Amino acid sequence: MNQEFLTFDLGLASALVTFGYKLLKLDKGNPRKVQFIFRREVDIEKVADDYWADCLEVKARAFFDNVKMLKNRIYSK
Repeated sequence: MNQEFLTFDLGLASALVTFGYKLLKLDKGNPRKVQFIFRREVDIEKVADDYWADCLEVKARAFFDNVKMLKNRIYSK
């Protein structure tokens, strides 16, 4: 089984960070989009599915703080 969970979606990445999943790195190889690479852990697929089904609940401020943190990482050198 693949040890990494990959997504290009900033919202999903922010939700996963908010739920405590470990972000391993950002792949900035494509100049048009960034890929977020997480360690594959228990239930990460379920959290992602819940995010896409619009039935995931997160703390709003923590989620927004994680969006800002990821954007800072995207645009930093």
